Amino acid sequence: MVGTDSSEVERWLSTGGLVCPCGGDLAPWGFARPRTVRGAGLLRPRRVRCLSCRVTHVLVSIGCLLRRADAVEVIGAALRLKAAGAGHRPIAVQLGRPESTVRGWLRAFSRNAATLRSVFTTLLAQLDPLQGPIRPMGTGLVDAVEAIGAATAAARRRLGVVGAVSPWQLASAVTCGRLIARDLTVVVSNTN
Repeated sequence: MVGTDSSEVERWLSTGGLVCPCGGDLAPWGFARPRTVRGAGLLRPRRVRCLSCRVTHVLVSIGCLLRRADAVEVIGAALRLKAAGAGHRPIAVQLGRPESTVRGWLRAFSRNAATLRSVFTTLLAQLDPLQGPIRPMGTGLVDAVEAIGAATAAARRRLGVVGAVSPWQLASAVTCGRLIARDLTVVVSNTN
């Protein structure tokens, strides 16, 4: 997962600022096929190759989720509306998406809600150790959305430069694009 500014990603790539999970340097290796992401437009992700292990990777923007045709902001808007009490049908109408698609997002997020709440509460504690506990608000979905918002606020206070990153882009980055994936496994580590 990389930032949303392609020129900045190219700069990181040319200066060795992006590394493979194996620790090797990444080098440009063309582009993946262009794809339209609703809410983000036409994207052509950068493909890179590790100079050590020779594995290729596709750099996905934090504005997207893996295997989703909608931008993370669109999906996040649906989650915020659900946390506020709206049902999937009114959310679908408001966002201009099929009911089945919105229902799928909400079910997937609800399935991951306990893990997401835990991950983002842990991240919140790492970013702001003086922050009090997040009080349960009701459903797991509501609690997870609240934890994502609180962690984003703490990141903005602590890091400052995160101000341009939305709560949903942070959620995409932390979950490696798997916010609503079936195989959600997230490890939060102290990166100082």
